[in-house]
Amino acid sequence: MKPSVPDVECLPVDSDNTEALDRAEAACRARGASLTAIRREVLELLYLSPTGVKAYDLLSQIKEARPGASPPTVYRALDFLIEQGLAHKIGRMNLFVACRHASHQIPSLFLVCPKCSGVTELQEQSVMSALSNSLAVAGHRLESPEVEISALCPKCVSVR
Repeated sequence: MKPSVPDVECLPVDSDNTEALDRAEAACRARGASLTAIRREVLELLYLSPTGVKAYDLLSQIKEARPGASPPTVYRALDFLIEQGLAHKIGRMNLFVACRHASHQIPSLFLVCPKCSGVTELQEQSVMSALSNSLAVAGHRLESPEVEISALCPKCVSVR
């Protein structure tokens, strides 16, 4: 697992995301990192896509304001946001989501809906402790701080 990075205080995201982006920028600055304009734009697009977004969809959106943007531009911004604890990659769906939790002392559990592709981030200490203990007994350890589980979201459950 990657070392723990101090996190941005988790407060509700405001309608235009300004406060959340300002908190992210302050947290980066406190760690000696810089939330550049392109990184901020990518993070804002992630906030606007709570169910996650693919890198090439981000690129399409970024190109509207920055026609010269290329895939490495977006991938470098995403790598930075992940390193800073501001975003997560959902490998199963190849999606990126903004982090919405304040503490990453334990790995995050991502519930990925197989019907609508919605993603919900949970931090349940007891679940993650039980999982880590069970893995250790089996001689394994988590490779990534993101654990993905296929689970129907409340909206899709109610449609059944």
